[in-house]
Amino acid sequence: MKFKSLVLILFVSLLAMRAAERARDLGVPLDGTPGPANAITDVKGVEVGYQTLISGANNSAVRTGVTAVWPRGKSDGAPVFGGWFSLNGNGEMTGTTWLEESGLLSGPVMITNTHSVGTVRDAFLKWQVAQSRNVGVGTNLWGLPVVAETWDGFLSDINGFHVTDADTVVALESAKSGPILEGNVGGGTGMVCYGFKGGTGTSSRKYGPYTVGVLVQCNCGRRSQLKIAGIPVGQEIPEGVPYAANGAFRDEDVGSIIIVVATDAPLLPQQLKRLARRASMGLARTGSSSGNGSGDIFIAFSTANPQAGTPKGIVNVAMLPNDEMNPTFDATVQATEEAIINAMLGAQSMTGYQDHKVIALPHDRLKEVLRKYGR
Repeated sequence: MKFKSLVLILFVSLLAMRAAERARDLGVPLDGTPGPANAITDVKGVEVGYQTLISGANNSAVRTGVTAVWPRGKSDGAPVFGGWFSLNGNGEMTGTTWLEESGLLSGPVMITNTHSVGTVRDAFLKWQVAQSRNVGVGTNLWGLPVVAETWDGFLSDINGFHVTDADTVVALESAKSGPILEGNVGGGTGMVCYGFKGGTGTSSRKYGPYTVGVLVQCNCGRRSQLKIAGIPVGQEIPEGVPYAANGAFRDEDVGSIIIVVATDAPLLPQQLKRLARRASMGLARTGSSSGNGSGDIFIAFSTANPQAGTPKGIVNVAMLPNDEMNPTFDATVQATEEAIINAMLGAQSMTGYQDHKVIALPHDRLKEVLRKYGR
């Protein structure tokens, strides 16, 4: 059974790599200039790793995983300046109290399903101890990892607690730079976005000497809300809404979205909090109103200032003036919008828990809608 599950995971990964048509491949008109990979990994040093779990069917369906985003790569645990923002707090991101207080992010940002946050958090601490690495900023005594979640219980047996310590280690150690998979991968494996199959998506923007990269785990929104390039795509493609059988949820936003913003611009913690807020505007461009049932939590970090976590002495840091931050704001909004679209376009239709089915956003229909509106 384990062998069959491994084969299925490898097949899904190969399929995703072969058929990864993204927003720009389909001619979606989007603002800004992306980096070489059009991914969060275009920010130098950033690495992303996944563990994707796909096995079983019906009540035993497992459609979940873990994502790890390393700010300075898995071999460099040096802290970075960071900030976070909760647009709607029906969700969880651990470690944010100390992040708010200290302005420092130590280690990766990890994302999984709602009921596996504790497992992933503790597994990362165990991994650090096993690697003889500092578990916190300037200390080997305690650590407060950042782990976020979105709910995949529509497609996955979320109460089966299938994510293990070993799965977290795979995500941590498989992290790499360059192009990364999107859609049904990592923590985004079982997610639903605007009534289509959602998941993991990414994008980047180059401006002047700097880069902004965004990674999302999207599980939010109602079909009727979805807009792409300002076009009401969700209203133009109304069929196959997954929650239709669940009358209480049909017109409710019961999902969440986690957004990770990375940049190499030299920003201080309060500026990064401002940047995290701007992700809200990229989300809004795709149609979300951040409903009561949605956990919309965002985090931003800067890979500049390598000495940010120096524990003693005077630390000299560089800072981009606030009056020069507008291009960074623009880049964040643009990359967030595109990352969400890429998450849906990178996903494949999925059948999971209790035989629930979620269709992928059909690429051909999207192109027809774009043509209809002259875009």
